[in-house]
Amino acid sequence: MKNIELEKHANSIRKSIVTEVFYAQSGHPGGSLGAADIITSLYFEELDINEDNLNSIDRDRFVLSKGHASPALYAAFAEKGWIEKEELKTFRHLGSRLQGHPSMRALPGVDMSTGSLGQGISCAVGMALANKLDKNDHRIYTLCGDGECQEGQVWEAIMAAAHHKLDNLCIIIDNNNLQIDGKVEDVMSIYPLNEKMKAFNCHVIEIDGHDFDQIRAAFKEARETKGQPTVIIAKTIKGKGVSFMENQAGWHGVAPNEEQYHAAIKELEAC
Repeated sequence: MKNIELEKHANSIRKSIVTEVFYAQSGHPGGSLGAADIITSLYFEELDINEDNLNSIDRDRFVLSKGHASPALYAAFAEKGWIEKEELKTFRHLGSRLQGHPSMRALPGVDMSTGSLGQGISCAVGMALANKLDKNDHRIYTLCGDGECQEGQVWEAIMAAAHHKLDNLCIIIDNNNLQIDGKVEDVMSIYPLNEKMKAFNCHVIEIDGHDFDQIRAAFKEARETKGQPTVIIAKTIKGKGVSFMENQAGWHGVAPNEEQYHAAIKELEAC
């Protein structure tokens, strides 16, 4: 797919993210907006997933380990046509399929229920190991937050992935260096992240998480890497696409008011 088409999808996904959080008056816009380009690349280029195989394990699978970024996942599903865009307005409402954290019991295509940070990547490791044992050649992808890497369970999972040589596993770290309480480096530094991942015997790729050429090349390199899992450290901007949300930790888990909502949509529509 041409980059201009991916950019259009990503922009549409960002508008949907803002809409979801506004109608819920709850949720996490910052990290969702920042992850939109990665999510777009996964669902429109990389994953062999379509409407006919949503309920099958005979396809690539994706685990949103940073489950609070669910607006980006649901927006991608709507952009693919798997759910109606109008349903996005039910986000976080009682009885909705689109809860604050993804539920595999509620929505076809969600490959793992996530929310407690660290658990999603652990499940992805289990899926990759199961595929190896079953001789299933499909790949497993997971998206983690950089703040999430403060969880000890993340490092246990990565250690297990390397030990079992899970070259069918691609771990993407959304590295915007912000979490709810401020800068990751100030709250509890995880750096140097690249050197730590290499020390855990992972193949490490560092990219601009908003550059579709770099994202595409990284996924290709990950597929071609044998004998060890790949970790893609994607440098991103929290709140990407909405100027007053960009690089602001305060937009981690705050919904826009009506004026801010319309300003955000107007800015995205001008792109």
